[in-house]
Amino acid sequence: KGKGKGPQGKRITLKMAKNSIRVAFDGRRRLDLSKMGITTFPKCILELADVEELDLSRNMLKKIPNTIEKFQNLLWLDLHSNQLDELPKAIGTLQNLTFLNICNNKLTTESLPEELNLLKNLRTLNLGLNFLDSVPTTLGALKELINVGLFDNALTIIPKSVKNLPKLEKLNVERNPLRELKEEEEHGDSIKRIETLYLVQEKDLCSSCLKMCQGERDELSKLGDMTTSSSKKLSFPLLLTPNSSARDNQEEWRVR
Repeated sequence: KGKGKGPQGKRITLKMAKNSIRVAFDGRRRLDLSKMGITTFPKCILELADVEELDLSRNMLKKIPNTIEKFQNLLWLDLHSNQLDELPKAIGTLQNLTFLNICNNKLTTESLPEELNLLKNLRTLNLGLNFLDSVPTTLGALKELINVGLFDNALTIIPKSVKNLPKLEKLNVERNPLRELKEEEEHGDSIKRIETLYLVQEKDLCSSCLKMCQGERDELSKLGDMTTSSSKKLSFPLLLTPNSSARDNQEEWRVR
């Protein structure tokens, strides 16, 4: 009963939703409707709007309605791995949110509402695996942010307002065409070229000096080979990387 699939995806009944509520050790109630084959936001769950956590991840949702504002007690909202191409303005009313995961969707910079800047208590925001071509200006207003995921987008620059967030500990910007990373790589190449530049011709050196220079040149060549192999694993200590969103376990992103 209530479990049949049709053109609109799986139909969620109120009874099913009530049976999907889990209570954590800290007393929080989580409504877990992840991996249910849902294509439209279930209206029946509005009767359970007093939960503290809502998980609608790994479904086929294209829209989140403005009725999400009914969930005023929400601290934790997971919408990752759906087909969302926009977020409702009403999401800005969920001002108790500390965790918002909307990675692996179809969101663009333009489709993110300005009202995101009202989420003043947000500590974790995951926007990875979307179609962002610039960082939303709203992020700079979220001073409580600790973890920010912007990986796998089309970003060419990360503004200082985001990099200088006062409480920021983890910023994941991997697999973006960032200009600053390219400039670092190019700068490194120019340094290597300077190190191997010789300003004295061999014919002008005596035999002992020539032998000494040849030895130093061999050492530089070895050092260059070592630098080349190690440069394949570039290290950027300010760009820490949490677990990939491709994993089923999203606990790395979860902030209690």
